[in-house]
Amino acid sequence: MSTSTKWIIGIAVVVLFFFGIFSLVMLSWLFSKPYDDSLSTSGQKVAVVELNDIIYSSEDIVRQFKKYRENRSVKAIVFRVNSPGGGVAASQEIFEEVKKTRDSNTPVVVSMGEVAASGGYYVSIGADRIVANPGTLTGSIGVIIQYLEVDELMKKIGIEAQTFKSGRLKDIGSPFRKSTEDERKFFDQLIQNVYEQFVDDVIAERELDRNIVLRYADGRVFTGAQALEYGFVDTLGTFEDAIAIAAEMGGIDGEPKVIKEYRTQTFFERLMGEDLSEIASLKKEVLNQPIIQYRLHIPF
Repeated sequence: MSTSTKWIIGIAVVVLFFFGIFSLVMLSWLFSKPYDDSLSTSGQKVAVVELNDIIYSSEDIVRQFKKYRENRSVKAIVFRVNSPGGGVAASQEIFEEVKKTRDSNTPVVVSMGEVAASGGYYVSIGADRIVANPGTLTGSIGVIIQYLEVDELMKKIGIEAQTFKSGRLKDIGSPFRKSTEDERKFFDQLIQNVYEQFVDDVIAERELDRNIVLRYADGRVFTGAQALEYGFVDTLGTFEDAIAIAAEMGGIDGEPKVIKEYRTQTFFERLMGEDLSEIASLKKEVLNQPIIQYRLHIPF
C-alpha cells in the first residue's frame, strides 16, 4: 500500500470518527429537548405544569404557562408544585405568571405535592384554586439569608483576607469577618421589606385578614389539613382530584385529555447515569444559590 493511500485512509478514519462524535452530540441535543405532547392528542385538554425542585429560575415555568395560555385547546392548567421554595425574584415572577394566566380566563388549579412551602407556597397563591394533600407540608411564610463566617478558621491556618471597598456596606455579608451592628440592622430592614411583600400578596390573593396571616406567617410550616383550617388552601385532595376540578372549571365534559412536557435523557445522561444528575444538582446549589430566599429551612 502506497504512502499516499495510507494518508487518505487515515484522514478518512479521522473524519468519520469526528463525524460520529458530532452526530451523537446532535442526536443527544435533539432528543433532550422538552417534548410537548399537546400536538399528539385532539380535543379539549388540561395541561400540567410541574415544579419539582428548588426555585432557582422562573424561565422554564413561565415559558410553559405562556405556551399553554395561548393554546386554544387547553381549557385549564394544573400547576403541580413540589418545592421548598427558593429565590425571591424567581418566585415572584412565577407568581405573576400564574396570576396572568388566571386573569386571561384560563383556570389554574394548584396541586400541592409533598412540599409546597415558602416560595413553593408563594407561586401557588395566584391560582384560582389550591388543592393540598392532608399531609402536604406548606406555609413557611418568611424570608431567610444565610452565609458562613470563616474568620476564626482562617486565623488558625494563617490566612488573612484584605478588602478594599468604596462604601461601608459594600462587603456586607463577607465570610471573612464578623458582622457589625449596622450590618445586622441593615439585614433586618432588608428582610422585613421582602417579608412584607410576601405577606401583602398572601392577604390580597387569599382574601384573609392581616392579623390572621401574621399569626401564622412566622416561618412555621403546617400540614395541608391545617392550611385548610387557617384559610391558606381551598380544599384537600390528590393530583387526580385537581385534574377533575380543573376540567370542570374549564368546561370540559367527561374525562379530560391531560398533556404535559417531559424531557428525555441525553446520550451522555444515560451514559453517566445518576452521577451526572448529582453533578448538575451540586452546580445549582453552589453557583445558582440566591442570596435572599423564600425557602423552607430544614436544619438537617
